[in-house]
Amino acid sequence: MVETALTGIRIVLVEPAGALNVGAIARVMKNSGLEHLVLVNPQCDPLSGEAQLMAVHAVDILENAVQVGTLPEALVNCTRAIATTARDRDTGITLEHPRTALPWLIEQNTALIFGPEYRGLSNEELKYAQRFVRIPTSDRYPSLNLAASVAICAYELFQCAMQTETASTSNSDVASLDILEGYYQQLEQILLDIGYLYPHTAASRMQKFRQVFNRTQLTTSEVAMLRGVLSQIQWALQQKIKEQS
Repeated sequence: MVETALTGIRIVLVEPAGALNVGAIARVMKNSGLEHLVLVNPQCDPLSGEAQLMAVHAVDILENAVQVGTLPEALVNCTRAIATTARDRDTGITLEHPRTALPWLIEQNTALIFGPEYRGLSNEELKYAQRFVRIPTSDRYPSLNLAASVAICAYELFQCAMQTETASTSNSDVASLDILEGYYQQLEQILLDIGYLYPHTAASRMQKFRQVFNRTQLTTSEVAMLRGVLSQIQWALQQKIKEQS
C-alpha cells in the first residue's frame, strides 16, 4: 500500500508558532498517508482548540505527535534527512526541487524538516540534513505559509509512493522470459501455417515481432489471452482442414 511506503517518514517542525498551522499540517499529513509528526520546542499548544479545529479528522496525528527539545533529538534513528529552505545560502549547499529530492525519503527511516514560520531554518539547523529542497514560487511573492509548504511536499511524497507502488505491482506481473518464449514459438508456428511467414525468413521477421511485444512489457495474463487467441486460430485451421479432406 501507498501508506506503507510512507510510514518511516517523519514530518519535523522546528519551533512552530501557530496552532492553526500545526492543525492544518496534521490534516494534510493524513490526506497524504503520513503519520509521524515531530515538534521541536513548539511555541504553541498542538492540542489547543484551534489546532484541533484545523485538523478536523486528523486529531489523532496531533495526539500522537512527539515533542522534543532539539532537532538532533527529532532525528534519532533517522538514516536520511531533507531540510526545506526558501532562501539562497552562502554555505555552498545545493537546493533541489522537491520532486527530485523527496523520493529519496521513501521506504526509509527518514525526516523532512521545516523551520519556524517567522525565520525558516538557520544555518546551524540545516547542518543536520543531508539534502535541501526549495519549493519553486513566483518572484513576486516567494514566501510560503508553513502549512502550505508541508502540503506541497506531502503531496509530492504521496505521488511518489503511488508511482512506486504502481511500478512494483506492474513489475510483479510482467511475464517471465520463458512464458514469452512459449508465446513467440506458438505465434511463429501459426504464422508459418497460414503462410504469413516463410521458413527462410521466419527468424528475421519474428525478431521484429519480439521487439514490438517486448516494448509493451506484457503481463502474464495478457500473454495467456494472446495464446488463447492463437489456440483458437489453430483449432479453426484444423477444422477447415477436416472439412476439406
